[in-house]
Amino acid sequence: MITVHHLENSRSQRVLWLLEELGLDYTVTRYPRDPATMLAPRALRAVHPLGKSPVVEADGRVVAETGAIVEFLTARAGGALVPPPGTPERDRYTYTLHYAEGSAMPPLLLKLVFARLAPGSPALLRPLVRAIAARVTGGFVDPELRRHAAFWEAELAERPYFCGSDFTAADIMMSFPLEAFSARGTGAGPRVTDWLARIHARPAYRRALEQGGPYAYA
Repeated sequence: MITVHHLENSRSQRVLWLLEELGLDYTVTRYPRDPATMLAPRALRAVHPLGKSPVVEADGRVVAETGAIVEFLTARAGGALVPPPGTPERDRYTYTLHYAEGSAMPPLLLKLVFARLAPGSPALLRPLVRAIAARVTGGFVDPELRRHAAFWEAELAERPYFCGSDFTAADIMMSFPLEAFSARGTGAGPRVTDWLARIHARPAYRRALEQGGPYAYA
């Protein structure tokens, strides 16, 4: 049996969705965020030393990092939702699987961090922190996000899904950064908006929401 250690409102929602798409049996151990810090609870450190989610346990093995979990689970399902080796679709799949966390997420995380800097600062320092945050966000983070958003639009102009004509696990990996981007009102384009509507309409996506609990980006 597969156990998913799932943190509410987090990237681990993708793992539940993947499992539903693959039709694999699993159980969910849910963890609430700390209401003050919005961080994962310390209890997750008992599962993995970094205390992060998602983490999957299966057959005595502990697998962390969403991309690694995707590879582990799709292999367990006989290569389902993965394009055939040696095809252009497989090349795009490998790239997209790593791009989702390696390139797409960092500017989104920076946007979140700098948005929280000033409110969490001492009152006397708040104007200075707010000015620094605005300078970094406007001069670097927002241009980066616009660059990525244009890239997504271009990719989806060529094909209905990120790897080609078929839905793959790479689309599941891309869901969180695009959902987070769209939820923050940062100007998702029409093709991204259409892609999000199509993935949100998938029955497996809806079933995963029922399993995972609170998820602000659906």
